[in-house]
Amino acid sequence: MDVPGPTNRWEESRRKARSLESTIDLKLVSFSRLGTNTNYKIRGTKNESAQSSTPLLGDDSKHMIDTMALEIEQLLSKLQEVNDNMSDYVNAMGHTSPNTTLVHTLQRHRDILQDYRQEFRKTRDNINTCREREELLGDVMNDIHRYKSAATNRKTDLYLKENEHIRSSERLTDEAINIAMATKENLHSQKKMLGGITNRLSNVANRFPLVNSLIQRVNIRKRRDSIILGCVISTCIILLLLYAFRSR
Repeated sequence: MDVPGPTNRWEESRRKARSLESTIDLKLVSFSRLGTNTNYKIRGTKNESAQSSTPLLGDDSKHMIDTMALEIEQLLSKLQEVNDNMSDYVNAMGHTSPNTTLVHTLQRHRDILQDYRQEFRKTRDNINTCREREELLGDVMNDIHRYKSAATNRKTDLYLKENEHIRSSERLTDEAINIAMATKENLHSQKKMLGGITNRLSNVANRFPLVNSLIQRVNIRKRRDSIILGCVISTCIILLLLYAFRSR
């Protein structure tokens, strides 16, 4: 098996370097496009249009970005190794016959590697910033959603309580009206009954003058009792109505 000479080793290292540089260049372009074209969901006001696309925090996009970043890092490490091999070759050749062309070529490859590293770090930092911004936006939107849900629940509870109070007031009012109607009917029946008794007592009083004075006293006491009973019933009805209206 032939051992490659110094010149062949240099040319082989250069071919590897150019191949890696071409691959890294394509990867960086794809990586930059992936980070640029991946926007977030922006929710504006009613006068703003909403932009929506694939979020960076999605599992598929995140995995794709992380995988591509790892591939680029590995390629940059390989390119660094190739540049180190070329540097060793130039240093070894410099002790015998320094070659400015080789030094210039090596420096060119080093500059390309440095540019690739800077571009990669810049793109990766931009993507990380986008991720952090979207994560913050997601937290804010979640907080707003929870606040709106809590406010809606509170309003619903207040409406239910108010509705229950109204129903309770209506029930109390109905009960007060029913009591008043029953009392009215009872008083009406008692009035008829007392009217009949009064008529009979009047007939008796006309027949027996001595009893007339006793009947008048009974009538006076009866009127007084009716007035007292009427006042008590009216007071009860007024108190029930006041309680019903205050409960609303």
